[in-house]
Amino acid sequence: METIYLLKDLSHVTGLSVYTIKYYLKLGLVSEFGRSPATNFRYFNNETLNRLNEIRMYREQGKSLKEIKRILNSASPVTHV
Repeated sequence: METIYLLKDLSHVTGLSVYTIKYYLKLGLVSEFGRSPATNFRYFNNETLNRLNEIRMYREQGKSLKEIKRILNSASPVTHV
């Protein structure tokens, strides 16, 4: 069963600030799974959590966000449903 996270939950689990996660969203490094029509809250899944952990690993290696985006885009092609 897949876990669904709110932004604050992702922040808590990853140790990244809400601001940082929002910045990664803006840059297209991660994406939301969906949104609540009633509250407009963003929903995230395990894929986003894994992606944030990958980004953290690359940042610890000293890679820039631009390099990370290139690596992630070449490693996992985007598929649309």
